[in-house]
Amino acid sequence: MGKLLVETVSEQDDMELVAAIDVPDNPAIGEDAGKIADVGSLGAKIIGSNHLSATLEETKPDALIDFTVAESAVENVKIAARAGIPVVVGTTGFTEEQMSEMAKAIKEGNIPAVISPNMSVGVNVFFKLAGEAGSLLKNHNVEMVETHHTKKKDAPSGTALKAAKIVAEASGRDFEKVKQFGEPSGELSERESDKFWIKSIRQGDVVGDHTLAFGDESERIELTHSARSRKTFALGTMRAVRHVVQNGVPGIIQDMQDVLGLR
Repeated sequence: MGKLLVETVSEQDDMELVAAIDVPDNPAIGEDAGKIADVGSLGAKIIGSNHLSATLEETKPDALIDFTVAESAVENVKIAARAGIPVVVGTTGFTEEQMSEMAKAIKEGNIPAVISPNMSVGVNVFFKLAGEAGSLLKNHNVEMVETHHTKKKDAPSGTALKAAKIVAEASGRDFEKVKQFGEPSGELSERESDKFWIKSIRQGDVVGDHTLAFGDESERIELTHSARSRKTFALGTMRAVRHVVQNGVPGIIQDMQDVLGLR
């Protein structure tokens, strides 16, 4: 995603990459980010994350994009907040405590922020439809199957969890009480029909497939989103960057539903 984001930023007429941040022991530290991403020289060096604060002070960017891992993202957001730099975070796998830490830093730093488990425009339309289906199919059994590549670190995916929470809220259920991970067994009448099952599959190089199913003994309705390329996440991120710079709300965390005007 780092290389893809560098490439996608370089394709935008209204954006300029001023720095790229990676782990301190990356052998590419000091290299031109554009050359590493195979888009030619961009004049933006790859810098170790241990120099993030100094880099933000030197380059004064309009926004910081973070696609790392949860623990690192929390620290990066704190540093950006102290520097007064808006953030766009596509990292997944945050705990409630980590989300609270970021929310506190964003509020104290009074910076606008977009944090979303999935930057895809299509996925966020999927979220919208999931909520509408949940409100209309309150008595149906609900299941989610998500499939990703074998190197994905979190399971279930952040996208699956968000969709599940949206449906639970829309159908008047307490997600923490109804969530179940794995695969349900037995006939519908023999198991707890109000449980929300989420199954994770890690297979090959699948970018990301999510299928949400509502069913009872007489019918089944499915909503499916399949990401064919990681480019969809990068393009959505560009929209999030423009939003956070032009229309972001200081001190408030927004997500892609806000970016796309879906709420």
